[in-house]
Amino acid sequence: MAAVVAGGSGGAPQRLVQYVVVRGDLQKVLAWPLGALVAQACHAATAAIHLHYSHPHTCAYLQELDCMHKVVLEAPDEGSLTTLAGTLTQENIDHKVWIEQPENIATCIALRPYPKEEVHRYFKKLKLLK
Repeated sequence: MAAVVAGGSGGAPQRLVQYVVVRGDLQKVLAWPLGALVAQACHAATAAIHLHYSHPHTCAYLQELDCMHKVVLEAPDEGSLTTLAGTLTQENIDHKVWIEQPENIATCIALRPYPKEEVHRYFKKLKLLK
């Protein structure tokens, strides 16, 4: 069973999900190996969990280690990733932009775990990473 939290106003339980958005051009244009791309997602997801470790949603998400739910999406390029990060910041959505060093380039965004209903609208235009 996936990690869930009680719904707002006594509603149905809400499924917790961690969204991760990776730049697709890193592999398609810049020819990064798949392992390097996966590492970027892992770095960002781990950092987002660490930064928001004491948040009740994060605690509930980590209580169900065998049922964690992540959605890994693709942003076309660095510009679209930066635009998304700006929107998330404006909307007070907790996230981490992973900046790969020493290249100093934004490669990935990960949110802390959220009820899917609270954040899925920010990702409707993005496709699953393939």
